[in-house]
Amino acid sequence: MVGTPPVCNFGWKAPDFTLPATDGRTLSLTDIRGARGTLVMFICNHCPYVIGIRDRIVRDAGELLKQGIGVAAISSNDATTYPADGFDKMRELAEAENFPFPYLYDEDQSVARGYGAACTPDFFGFNADLGLQYRGRLDAARMGQDPTGAPRDLFNAMIQIADTGDGPKDQIPSMGCSIKWKDKN
Repeated sequence: MVGTPPVCNFGWKAPDFTLPATDGRTLSLTDIRGARGTLVMFICNHCPYVIGIRDRIVRDAGELLKQGIGVAAISSNDATTYPADGFDKMRELAEAENFPFPYLYDEDQSVARGYGAACTPDFFGFNADLGLQYRGRLDAARMGQDPTGAPRDLFNAMIQIADTGDGPKDQIPSMGCSIKWKDKN
């Protein structure tokens, strides 16, 4: 099912978390926080929307890290129902794609719930004070389109946030597969 996150709730404070990373570390929001801003991305291995933009996520994240912006990706999908999103598969993907950012596992889905994550990908761009300033799409290319020349919405927004502390007022929501929630008992 396709999901679309709600519009940006400007100034909303990033909830803290501590999660295992595919590189063997356990990281908190403080560990990934950047001096000029922080990007928290909810992604997964199997979503065709994420697969279609993964190379651009890696490119943009690498460039943002060089700008003093902390970046992390979190997978919160139910790995029982979607085994491709399990921790071992996450580790394999992070290594194969040479992720420049930590890839974290939210097995109990509490972080996704705390952030109100709606889909994969879902991008949360925070300023240096961890106030939300961006909750939009990666770029203007649609699934299956050539992204050449497409405005880099997320990248440009994060640079603006790093420079001014404020995100763009006009944002176009991301679109992707819904988070695969575990059944509630």
